[in-house]
Amino acid sequence: MKRKNIPRQVIVLGFVSLFTDMASEMLYPITPIFLTVVLGSSMAVVGIIEGIAEVTAAFLKGYFGNLSDKVGRRSIFIVLGYGLSALAKPLPGIFPNISAVAISRTADRTGKGMRTAPRDALLGSYSDNNNSGAIFGFHRGMDTLGAVIGPLAAILLLYLFPDNFQLIFLAAIVPSAFAVFFTLLVKDRKISPSKRAKGSYAEFWRSAPKQFKTLLLLITIFSFVNSSDVFLILKSRDVSDSNILAILGYVFYNLIYAGASYPFGKLSDKFGKNIIYGGGLLVFSLVYFGFAFIPQTFFIWILFALYGLYSAATEGVSKAWVSDMVPDERRGTAIGLLTMLSGFAIMLGSFTAGFLWDEFGSTIPFLLSAVVSLIIGVIILTIKK
Repeated sequence: MKRKNIPRQVIVLGFVSLFTDMASEMLYPITPIFLTVVLGSSMAVVGIIEGIAEVTAAFLKGYFGNLSDKVGRRSIFIVLGYGLSALAKPLPGIFPNISAVAISRTADRTGKGMRTAPRDALLGSYSDNNNSGAIFGFHRGMDTLGAVIGPLAAILLLYLFPDNFQLIFLAAIVPSAFAVFFTLLVKDRKISPSKRAKGSYAEFWRSAPKQFKTLLLLITIFSFVNSSDVFLILKSRDVSDSNILAILGYVFYNLIYAGASYPFGKLSDKFGKNIIYGGGLLVFSLVYFGFAFIPQTFFIWILFALYGLYSAATEGVSKAWVSDMVPDERRGTAIGLLTMLSGFAIMLGSFTAGFLWDEFGSTIPFLLSAVVSLIIGVIILTIKK
């Protein structure tokens, strides 16, 4: 991946995210299988656990984003957030039950909630000369590279120790330790006391740009139909009747995602965030239409490849877009508000998707997501740069 014109601190944060995602993504694709196949939980329980985990992260993203603006420091929240996630990951390996999975996921997302907005605000502070898309794209690429390596490590462990899911939870502590080490190298770009945010979210909202408010509303609505990726993994498993193939499909998605994030970030700097982000939602719609009616295993690979392109066109681009709209001393608050509201929507969406799947089968939730994302994608394409 190109590193030209990428600041050193952005590279350090990239390595933090790479190792963290190695650990997280060792567990993410196997957790729903562990819950449903080994522990015997229902799809609704999977949705509830994911929903609780996401709403915890969502609330804390908003709180700590605003807090980091007020104290004028980001690194302390980065160290604490990644440290807590590292400690939470092995719990289901020690206590193999549904409660341990729920606690582990919630604690892990608590750490994510503490670190995400401060980290993204710090990333945004290193952007200049219209390169925010490239910076966030580089970071997303490093983050997602870990999401390629992690599941491959999980597959290797499953091959060497068949159905030993507990071992994978325990092994995740190794890359987590490397991530925590790199957090100690993160340095703040301090905000002067005179510029530090002093107001609440309500005060920020009154002065926020109109375009930010519009984008916030559209992304929040989209997030409701963008339920947890565990449903894509479980659908793939149902079609292929293979745990390994379902995880490999997810690895392939992350490989495409990692490779395309930096190029899409640069394209968003050149052609406009609305074009790349809106186009990504149209691809998302196509993917979910495909998963609604997927006829055979071969199509899983095509859909996961397209899903990787969607993620590369939206995840980093949305934060870069918000970062462009607000001054440095308000970035934590703005990104925190975005991730908080979208997280609440994902929580509701995950529960709804799980309920609809249990009651009506998988086609209905996938179709709902496809239609809504298509409409929002078209609207975003009409927003001016």
